Amino acid sequence: MSETQDIGIDALRQLALNLRWSWGRATDELWAQLDPELWALTHNPWAVLQTASPRRVQDLLARPEYRQRVKDLLDRRHQYLTAPAWFQQAHGQSPLSRVAYFSMEFALSEALPIYSGGLGNVAGDQLKAASDLGVPVTGVGVLYQEGYFRQVITADGSQEALYPYNDPDQLPITPVRSQSGDLLRLPVELPGYRVWLRAWQVQVGRVVLYLLDSNDPANPPAVRGITSELYGGGTDLRLQQELLLGIGGWRLLRTLGLEPEVCHLNEGHAAFAVLERARSFMEDSRCPFDAALAATRAGNVFTTHTPVSAGFDRFPPALIERFLRHYAEERLGVSLRDLLALGRENPDDPNEPFNMAYLAVRGSGAVNGVSRLHGEVSRRIFQSLFPRWPNVEVPVAHVTNGIHTPSWESPEADALWTKTCGTERWRQTLESIERDAASASDTELWGLRTAARKVLVDYARERTVQQVAVMGLRADEASAMCVGLDPTVLTLGFARRFAAYKRPNLLLHDPGRLLRILTNVEQPVQLVIAGKAHPADHGGQELIRAWIQFIRRPDVRHRVIFIADYDMLLAEHLVRGVDVWVNTPRRPWEASGTSGMKVLVNGGLNLSELDGWWAEAYEPEVGWALGDGQEHGDDPGWDAAEADALYTLLEREVVPAFYTRNERGIPPAWIAKMRASMARLTPRFSTNRVVREYADSYYVPAATRYRARCADKGELGRQLVRWARDLAQYWPDARFGTLRAATQDTRHDISVEVFLGRLDADAVRVELYAEAANGKGPERHVMVRGRKLDGPVNGYEYSVSIPAVRAAGDYTPRLVPSHPAAVVPLEAHEILWQR
Repeated sequence: MSETQDIGIDALRQLALNLRWSWGRATDELWAQLDPELWALTHNPWAVLQTASPRRVQDLLARPEYRQRVKDLLDRRHQYLTAPAWFQQAHGQSPLSRVAYFSMEFALSEALPIYSGGLGNVAGDQLKAASDLGVPVTGVGVLYQEGYFRQVITADGSQEALYPYNDPDQLPITPVRSQSGDLLRLPVELPGYRVWLRAWQVQVGRVVLYLLDSNDPANPPAVRGITSELYGGGTDLRLQQELLLGIGGWRLLRTLGLEPEVCHLNEGHAAFAVLERARSFMEDSRCPFDAALAATRAGNVFTTHTPVSAGFDRFPPALIERFLRHYAEERLGVSLRDLLALGRENPDDPNEPFNMAYLAVRGSGAVNGVSRLHGEVSRRIFQSLFPRWPNVEVPVAHVTNGIHTPSWESPEADALWTKTCGTERWRQTLESIERDAASASDTELWGLRTAARKVLVDYARERTVQQVAVMGLRADEASAMCVGLDPTVLTLGFARRFAAYKRPNLLLHDPGRLLRILTNVEQPVQLVIAGKAHPADHGGQELIRAWIQFIRRPDVRHRVIFIADYDMLLAEHLVRGVDVWVNTPRRPWEASGTSGMKVLVNGGLNLSELDGWWAEAYEPEVGWALGDGQEHGDDPGWDAAEADALYTLLEREVVPAFYTRNERGIPPAWIAKMRASMARLTPRFSTNRVVREYADSYYVPAATRYRARCADKGELGRQLVRWARDLAQYWPDARFGTLRAATQDTRHDISVEVFLGRLDADAVRVELYAEAANGKGPERHVMVRGRKLDGPVNGYEYSVSIPAVRAAGDYTPRLVPSHPAAVVPLEAHEILWQR
């Protein structure tokens, strides 16, 4: 009997320690039966299992139905982990065996609070989708002792920041051990001392996430605190965290014998991994740093999430010297100046800070933003690194973010999607989703909304009861707030980080007008708000205070609530329950935004600024748009105009659409938008599409290039260094000569003399370029090298014949670097225009 019980307990441990439960939800019943109260509060199976008494666990395992449920779940888990998935079918012969995904934060579950917001949500959702699709990804991050702060709101609306301890014993993680069974402890040298890093493992379906922390007993107190807080402390602490993530993270992979072809940097925080990866290759191949970087950068992918250049991490040169001089000179074999140059726009400016995004760009083979608009913005941001190149050719593409739909859909939404699209819908290629999802009936869609709204209202009331107790409100006010909201009323949601550029108080611009919308007797509206302001952002905290003061008004508190401590559990309830998600950032400061995507799968609609993902998603049939699609900075006049437009949209379109019902009590116009939004946008903005796009367009090509460059101890990398060095040295020799153009019938025949000097003619290419015009993109035509020009100068005539669809004067010859293995201009930004 004891052996059977042990197997059962071990099975529960296996289920609790694989975060597949965070989106499968099939195990929820198991943990609720062990401890319903703790499960409801934490949604942490491992904490529930650790807390339950052995007798309680044994009693449940003795029940045949419980044991059968555990067995069924183990069988399903085994099938999920072993069955071939999309990647194995689509890329079975791929050179890609592993992607290392580095991120400062991962939002996988409220049970593992090592996240702040959007960046972590993107990372966590992409790991889950990689698991579903079988993409061989390994995550690398940080285990923070305290994570991001927890929020308490006082009676006067002040925000208080609390930092509860993340007890590893209560988190769904396990320590990484060496082959001998010892706890793995990784040494990383910092100036004057050695940091011992501990490593932890998180199982996320098929995917493993490794987390590093400095809270090792062998470290002095200040060192143990390096990994204390996410986005806390000053510049020194941030630099140390990023050193441990990038350098320590890559060393951890090497120690574990993992050799990824691709390293994906989710924002520039982990860019030091670029250096350590090159150093490791130097060690293996005995080549110098520049050749090692040229070889390994082909396998690095950098995703930037920052919409303004001020958002990049920058470090003073003196701080880089203090922490990295020895590493540069002794480990990389380069001078401090050369290292600093990798993170500077101007290498000769000794005062320019070290920019982590610049390091990531110069150390990667591909760079992308996170929405179409953000790609355009990022090309402007990085334009200075590619002088004289057209903005459209700055080498930053885009992969628009998405969300992991199984993690965010409600049980009721899951049932409806299963009925229309099948159980495997989010693990396939999504081609039939739009057609199948549109088959849901009006009654089913409205029933989904009605049920979801009630669940949210009930949950909001429960949270409010807890919150007002902490706030210390008068009994009558507390009682009124606790019974607020109505499950039949149109419910708007706004939950974001409270920062000025997100304009969380745009709705509050005219309190009187907002009040009239909220308290309309025939067509009332209610609003659920949540969000944190960074502890150092006093302006953001004042925005929260303004909302709390408005909400405490007797004529408002039954229609608006602010729920404190916005986390994944609260987000889950909000995106499932609200009818409309409101988002009001200043364009173009929302790089992508994913919160609004999460309502799609649950039948919620978006009312958003034309920024980030909504700028490419919006159509009148799927929601409502705010703004004119232009940039207006922080102009208060424009804010006032958009506030007016927001109120008008609510009054004239949103509210009437919700309350105009047919004979069955269903709002037909609302349902039409629901159906279109769910069917068209849910698959398009899912991490299923995102991760497949990364695999097809970034990971597999990067793995191919990396293997080619690293073959023969990096011989191709060495060649590329010589090519780039010659270009930089001899480029000033090049000049254009006579340009000739003749038009005959329907073609332009254009030729130009080019004098290359000491440049190798095979190392460059002459192109004919015309800027975008008449709604068409720019034109590039490769000119053919012809006769060698007379005289001692290394000159040639280049020519091309093109259709005469534009005036010959629209075209300009240019000289650019050329190498079959190089990415231009990412790896060589020289360019010469004929004038």
